[in-house]
Amino acid sequence: MKIQKIILFALLIFLFIGCSKKDPEPIQTNLPYASASLQKTIIQKKQVKINKNKKFSKFYKEWKGVRYKFGGNSKNGIDCSAFIQKAYKKTHNIKIPRTTILQSKKGKRIKKSELKLGDLVFFKTGRNSRHVGIYIENGKFMHASTKKGVTISRLDNVYFSKHYWKSQRILH
Repeated sequence: MKIQKIILFALLIFLFIGCSKKDPEPIQTNLPYASASLQKTIIQKKQVKINKNKKFSKFYKEWKGVRYKFGGNSKNGIDCSAFIQKAYKKTHNIKIPRTTILQSKKGKRIKKSELKLGDLVFFKTGRNSRHVGIYIENGKFMHASTKKGVTISRLDNVYFSKHYWKSQRILH
């Protein structure tokens, strides 16, 4: 009888321990009548976006403030196209060309209104000079600025809105 009480007590403890774990908060789809498969797809896309955002955010934090250096490719100084090349390699293991002009031909051209996290934004900053950054949402992009080094700027900034050229989505 004593053994049965111990076994029963142990089972009750395992039952309560197993039921006490809090489930993670579900990602809301805002589509109460969507099919289960559609909701699953939406949730998966949101999770991919969250992961992509974390990767770019971590990369930016590692490089924030590194000074601009034309032709630079390290934390001693970096130019905009090298920053973009390194960002894509480190965050998504995607190889893209080294120069801004070649990067501007990579992927698919998209409208400014279609920008999503990770898209490349290009600017004509002079007769033969170009600049590139990575769109990070809410009208912002990260890039290697000639004045501020690696930083985040707004597309609606007077300078960048005047010099905006085009956007490319890197297909992967």
